[in-house]
Amino acid sequence: TEQLHVTGSCNSLIMYTPTFTLGLLFNVMALSFLFFKVKKLSESTIYMIALIFLDTLLLFTLPFKIISYHLQDNWNLGSVFCSTLESLYFVNMYGSILISLCICVDRYIAIQHPFMAPTLRSTKKAAMVCAVICLGTSAGTVFTFQLHGEGYNISSCFHNFSKSTWENAGLFSALETTFFGSMAAMTFCTAQTVRCLRKHRKRDNPQTHTTRAEKIVVTNVVAFLVCFTPYHMAYFVYFLVKNNIIHTSFQQVLRDIVQGTLCWANLNCCLDGVCYYFVLKEVLNYLSKQLPSNIQI
Repeated sequence: TEQLHVTGSCNSLIMYTPTFTLGLLFNVMALSFLFFKVKKLSESTIYMIALIFLDTLLLFTLPFKIISYHLQDNWNLGSVFCSTLESLYFVNMYGSILISLCICVDRYIAIQHPFMAPTLRSTKKAAMVCAVICLGTSAGTVFTFQLHGEGYNISSCFHNFSKSTWENAGLFSALETTFFGSMAAMTFCTAQTVRCLRKHRKRDNPQTHTTRAEKIVVTNVVAFLVCFTPYHMAYFVYFLVKNNIIHTSFQQVLRDIVQGTLCWANLNCCLDGVCYYFVLKEVLNYLSKQLPSNIQI
């Protein structure tokens, strides 16, 4: 088996503890806004609720990641419970990525194609998309339940993944394609959204500078890229090394980098609640006077 210990208390305490605390706080704040301030559910709010749900499930696993670090090779909470935690952790991260993509595409359609939006968007369609993603991520647990190999006895949860896990080309392709495909689509949609916002700004008031709405849209996708790109790049290189496609004497360093960047990726749970709260409130309301009245945003 492949020993993958968290690199130190810096990762487990300095990163996971505030990520869990702030992530839970910000997501509760965003959820409170949705339930108490939003009078009618729209496509955007449905996606937001799904994102908060998936992020919260991921946050739930972080205290156990801290516990697993301190227990080292003495995990005594059961193999099934460990596999469940690992599944929630990894699968819900990609569920959050897909929901973030949906929010970005939905915003792009509402702003860039306002007259087509009533046909392309609806609360029922948004709910169906969220249901498909949640069911899909649940089905994904079939693959993440065997991270330690068959017939295993887990002694170190979130570590000791089997060699076959790191060499699984199917799993590698699915995860990398999900992220990089989402990244490309979000970058395109964000660029087009910002272009449309600037077009409206220059038409209505040419003397104004970059609006807060534009800054929030850009900040949103930048936060996504900053959080997730390092891990997926590190995972890509580590996969190549594990499969002897490239050779290096720094495999231990790469292993630590994978763990460190994965820890960094969890910061997205904190940023989601804040970013999308302001995106929904600022960007979509910014254009509410300019879009057809039959479009719910």
